[in-house]
Amino acid sequence: MNLDLNGKTALVCGSTQGIGKAAAIELALLGANVVLMARNEEVLLSVKHELSGSGNHDFIVADFSDPESLKETLQSYISKTGTQFNILVNNTGGPAGGPIINAETGAFEKTFSQHLVVNHILVQTLLSGMKDSGYGRIINVISTSVKQPLTGLGVSNTIRGAVANWAKTLANELGQFGITVNNVLPGATATARLISIIQNKAAKIGKEESEIEQQMLSAIPLGRFAKAEEVANAIAFLASPAGAYINGINVPVDGGRTSSL
Repeated sequence: MNLDLNGKTALVCGSTQGIGKAAAIELALLGANVVLMARNEEVLLSVKHELSGSGNHDFIVADFSDPESLKETLQSYISKTGTQFNILVNNTGGPAGGPIINAETGAFEKTFSQHLVVNHILVQTLLSGMKDSGYGRIINVISTSVKQPLTGLGVSNTIRGAVANWAKTLANELGQFGITVNNVLPGATATARLISIIQNKAAKIGKEESEIEQQMLSAIPLGRFAKAEEVANAIAFLASPAGAYINGINVPVDGGRTSSL
């Protein structure tokens, strides 16, 4: 199986922690040049030093809450360095939870911008490099909610579904250029976001965090939360030459929790 990413360059978003960081580490191990992207320069520098492999690694400081500034920053980086990206990992932290009926309209607009609009800007900015090289992998880290909406995550359920359909449409359009577009759908994964979700649920209904955690685990056939590295493995496979004929699909990494195929 060809998993060799030597000579390939990956832009990994949200790569200072959790799944994004794990994906960056795995892609580097496979030989890719990894460019990290997030807001915190100090943490980005720290993560860069953790990356191994044979690639040359770098980072870009950018804020997903300002799409136009992010676009300018990325275009400037490409112009100055001459970097040609082959792999894009779209990964952004999810919005605050809560019932959809209570959501302010601004929450939808903000989340749509930080997820779908930013994803679209990144693809448009990197597309020419993928076309020129004849190798492109666009991998969107979203959620199993695109298959089965999750209770208490109304805004997230809505926008994640939009991103999934945007990705499928892109897959249909870009396949002719040797570019694949796929979605990785993490289930409950042992990250800071999961801890926050458990804490918020416990506080809202007046239960112990351990009880909320046990309820969540009981819905997972494998009986445990995912490790960020396990989600990263799926991302890395789709980014590799071995994943060349997989295009336009949703890949749940959820231990079997999602009840649909």
